[in-house]
Amino acid sequence: MFSRRSLIGVLAAVTIASPALSAPGEIRVDWATYNPLSLVLKEKKLLEKEFEADKISIRWVLSAGSNKALEFLNAGSLDIGSTAGAAALVARINGNPVKSVGIFSRPEWTALVTRADAGVTKIADLKGKSVAVTRGTDPHIFLVRALDSAGLTEKDIKLVLLQHADGKTALIRKDVQAWAGLDPLMAQAEVEEGATLFFRKAEDNTWGVLNTRAEFAAQNPEIIKRVLKVYEEARQWALKNPGELAKLLAAETKLPENVIARQIERTDLTNASGDILKAKDTVLAAGLALQKAGVVEAATDVKANVEALIDARFAK
Repeated sequence: MFSRRSLIGVLAAVTIASPALSAPGEIRVDWATYNPLSLVLKEKKLLEKEFEADKISIRWVLSAGSNKALEFLNAGSLDIGSTAGAAALVARINGNPVKSVGIFSRPEWTALVTRADAGVTKIADLKGKSVAVTRGTDPHIFLVRALDSAGLTEKDIKLVLLQHADGKTALIRKDVQAWAGLDPLMAQAEVEEGATLFFRKAEDNTWGVLNTRAEFAAQNPEIIKRVLKVYEEARQWALKNPGELAKLLAAETKLPENVIARQIERTDLTNASGDILKAKDTVLAAGLALQKAGVVEAATDVKANVEALIDARFAK
């Protein structure tokens, strides 16, 4: 049996052998055209300035969609990734240990899009039609919910799985009859190509959320707090400089300013970056709708998964 003195000695030895985790030498952060604030951070090097004194470098990683950001987070090749809230929830349910710690916008960034000659004017018209979509993203979840509202499922349409940009191209080239769109590509199709947003429902767009890995959150809480602080600086700048924000987005995306203006008018930046709890209800509603549609298994405790996903500890 251990004496009290022996036990104290053993614990001391363990403490010496297990030093506190040190800060990483690099933080990997994504940027995405659906996240305007990420472009502000990247262009103005706000994170580089924040962590310069700590000798922590920033590596920027392009996310072409929520699905890509979540893949990178799950693989450990990204530390902070921007996605739709519902996409993060589905990933969490499927075993991806992500945590949503902040928000970057409250957008209407997805709708169902078609061409004038496609014969589609309402959701019921999609039966038997081909629809381009990026699985695991808010547009995909929006499509599932829209179909369910008309008594349809994915089995009633021909899903064509493409990344967002390819989905838009497929619609314009008449390879598909509809597309679950995403801004700014959706705005481009609407403004430049005459595409029609035949079904819109702003409240079914889940908020844009900032995610991290559970392990990274546990090991680096102060870093996450500082990233959220810098995101808030970018948000304040964007609100004060809408014209400059539009020019920055236009330059980065190579899209005309009138297209970017359409994206920005559908992007609400008035909520603080740390207000992750404001996104909670929309994420829960999306999860329950997906469960009703059979996308999420009936046995899944959606509410518990939302509680595990949304983490407000790092907000100031």
